[in-house]
Amino acid sequence: MPRLRDLLAQGLVLGLVAWGLFLLLAEARSRMAAQGIPFSFAFLSQEAGFSLSEGLTYAPGEGLRPFYPSDTYFQALLAGFLNTLKVALLGIFLATVLGLLVAAGRLSANPLARGLAMGYVEFIRNTPLLLQLFVWYFAVLLKLPPWEEALSWGGIILSQRGLVLPQVGLGGGALGLALGLLAWFSLRRRPLWAWGALALALLMGWALLGPPLVLSAPEKGAFGPRGGLLLSPEFAALLFGLVVYTAAFIAEIFRGAILAVPRGQWEAAYALGLEGRDAFRLIVLPQAVRIAVPPLANQYLNLAKNTSLGVAVGYPDLFSVYSTVANQSGRSLEAILLVMAVYLTLSLGISAAINTYNRRVALRWRL
Repeated sequence: MPRLRDLLAQGLVLGLVAWGLFLLLAEARSRMAAQGIPFSFAFLSQEAGFSLSEGLTYAPGEGLRPFYPSDTYFQALLAGFLNTLKVALLGIFLATVLGLLVAAGRLSANPLARGLAMGYVEFIRNTPLLLQLFVWYFAVLLKLPPWEEALSWGGIILSQRGLVLPQVGLGGGALGLALGLLAWFSLRRRPLWAWGALALALLMGWALLGPPLVLSAPEKGAFGPRGGLLLSPEFAALLFGLVVYTAAFIAEIFRGAILAVPRGQWEAAYALGLEGRDAFRLIVLPQAVRIAVPPLANQYLNLAKNTSLGVAVGYPDLFSVYSTVANQSGRSLEAILLVMAVYLTLSLGISAAINTYNRRVALRWRL
């Protein structure tokens, strides 16, 4: 009975919320109809008529390609979503790595490393993210040398146009690499011979089909780079700002999780003959990750939603493209509903992935 009562109460609250949203939407549609503006998403098939500084979209029969002004509003929003997704996923990975390194610095016995890590965390956490984005964009990236005087070393070119990196492509031996990795991950246990089998698959694929990865260095042309992977100043400013800002919070999460691991785990690792680095990597860190995963989900969601600040530095993310589409088409309500649904789906996808991983690493207590 208590469970049934709780389910009924939750269903009632959910029904009231849905009813309220339905009334708001019905009122908006009636006011739009009174002004001769029908509520419709048909505008998504109209020609956009504007260009984006960067971004890929999907075209039937062509696959992913750069966005053109002759494409539709739907393709423009898709390009903005892919730009948002690119920053969010790459930012989550880099912020996690940087946050873990800073947390290790805060727990270091070296007073210099500990002081630098603490200063970084306190400074970054107590300054607004929007201000940090302005600093990265206007005070750092736009102050780099012009393209004619671009800095170049090791196949990397840095200028006001952005960062140009060597591009990695798949070679003929990629099939051997894929098969080797597939066999590797399919093994529940990895004995010593598995290492030899993986190395043999890679060598045979390399000998028969060529290298699995091909690195192409960019060339400095008179009017721009030829080849390579170009990271625009807007993309770099948004990515750097989000990574540096979010990593400060992630560092504190990891630091608290590491300190929450009982001291006896360290002592047990030392008793087994492990050194400090191995004890941390093999014993303490896996237990700390179990503690850190739930609060990390909040930071990942914040990072994904903070990508909307890219409009401040001119990065064509989903929110920036939405603003242009709404202004040109006059379909603010339909466009904002669509954008809200996309952000909600992105957040729920990240949350579902984190919860799935959390269930896999969580301890099961049996009484």
